[in-house]
Amino acid sequence: MMEKLILIKEGKENDFGIDENGVVRYRGRVWVPDVPELRKMILEEGHQSGLSIHPGVTKMYQDLKKLFWWPGMKKQISE
Repeated sequence: MMEKLILIKEGKENDFGIDENGVVRYRGRVWVPDVPELRKMILEEGHQSGLSIHPGVTKMYQDLKKLFWWPGMKKQISE
């Protein structure tokens, strides 16, 4: 993660940025680091959200990708 932050600050990661609150964003979405517990919490919240009651894989992915991003996100949602 530190290497990624250095590249962002040096302007070598065009799709990434850091917002005014210090949140790393990928194309405007919150970049979720490789922390399994955090990703699991996001997936559980997305599944249990009142806005998408028992969503299918595609619907859940479409809803979550509006706010979050991590490598392999779509695959992880489908599992």
